[in-house]
Amino acid sequence: MELRFLGGAGEVGRSAILVNDSLLLDYGMLAGTPPKFPVDAPEPDAVVVSHGHLDHAGAVPALLSGRDRPSIHWTPPTRELALTLARDTLKLHSGTFRCPFTETDVQRVTQVSETHGYGETFEAAGHEVTLYNAGHIPGSAHVLVDEAGRSPASSRTRSVDDGDTRLFYTGDFHTDDQQLVAGTTARPDADVVVCESTYADVEHDARADVEARFVESVETTLWEGGSVIVPAFAIGRTQELLLVCEQYDIPCYVDGMGKSVTKMLRGHPEFVRDADALRRAKSHARFVTGRNGQRERIVDQQAAIITTSGMLSGGPAMTYIPEIRSNPTNKITLTGYQVEGTPGRNLLETGSAEIDGRMLTVSARVEQYAFSAHADRSGLRSLLDEYRDAEILVNHGDRCDSFAAELENEGFSASAPAVGETRSV
Repeated sequence: MELRFLGGAGEVGRSAILVNDSLLLDYGMLAGTPPKFPVDAPEPDAVVVSHGHLDHAGAVPALLSGRDRPSIHWTPPTRELALTLARDTLKLHSGTFRCPFTETDVQRVTQVSETHGYGETFEAAGHEVTLYNAGHIPGSAHVLVDEAGRSPASSRTRSVDDGDTRLFYTGDFHTDDQQLVAGTTARPDADVVVCESTYADVEHDARADVEARFVESVETTLWEGGSVIVPAFAIGRTQELLLVCEQYDIPCYVDGMGKSVTKMLRGHPEFVRDADALRRAKSHARFVTGRNGQRERIVDQQAAIITTSGMLSGGPAMTYIPEIRSNPTNKITLTGYQVEGTPGRNLLETGSAEIDGRMLTVSARVEQYAFSAHADRSGLRSLLDEYRDAEILVNHGDRCDSFAAELENEGFSASAPAVGETRSV
């Protein structure tokens, strides 16, 4: 099996791996100024998308800009999420270098899309492929790619001369339960594992402890008469926080793309941990329309306002932050990783950030909570310990080389490919 790493190697973003020059795993983008896309424009026969985040699915429509029409395989929520992101990218950046596709390309995606459930084996570009719950966001999947067509339950012991390889692409995954999705337990037979390593050197605090600190902080601010702006990623994180707010009866609003994503996920109950809890959370929250100055009014209503964007780089947060920034009773609780150079990262480090084209000093208190949807060091090791006889290729991280070297020192066959590199496995 030949693997070409078109992105996502030694970096978090633009994940794209070409298998045997015919099957593409993910085709994402790396957000930034300027954004980065995979280093080549492949012409695969089929594409399998692990989940609906920009860094894995954000450039998929661009694959349909030419004459070729590769089939696109994903779970139903991933299809909906990828299309939502694509339409949002068109809305914000159509005709610019930030959007590598057209409305026609997005329409073509719907024509070649094929959806699959977990555990369902299907054929794609001459390979047998099976998706497994990855525990990251609703619909997220590990991708098992089989050249030989062995049963997923077969032994990990492979004949040394059968000439075929079974690849396990983890995508992004979490081994612990979240409010929204259950952690992954899938460990299919594989000869080669391409494993993410986002938090390879981090141990997350217990999720219950993170939730408790977040709830206490928000409740204290509301009791003191302040408001709390909760910047959150629209996909996964917004719904996780809505579930927390409902569980602890915190009054909350939801704004931005997270509104449509929440409604969409209600239509896929089999891909969330507790569909009834998500229904209650949606009913508990008040959805912001943005009409007639609503955003300016609700900032004084002593509530949590969960809104995009998670890194303060756009969205309704551009309205809320200027409104609450001058009052130290108010609070901004960042709930996700802040990429270097983003307004969210600058706000954490300096107390100031460029918001909607203006450099603003923020007197409101700023906090960060690690509601991560990725496995930490222990989670990564718990999965990889099941693959000590496999070849491990470490990707999707800032410190891939050091994590691969650590694994190698412990007896694994591990390495970290570079962007543009081709590996025969």
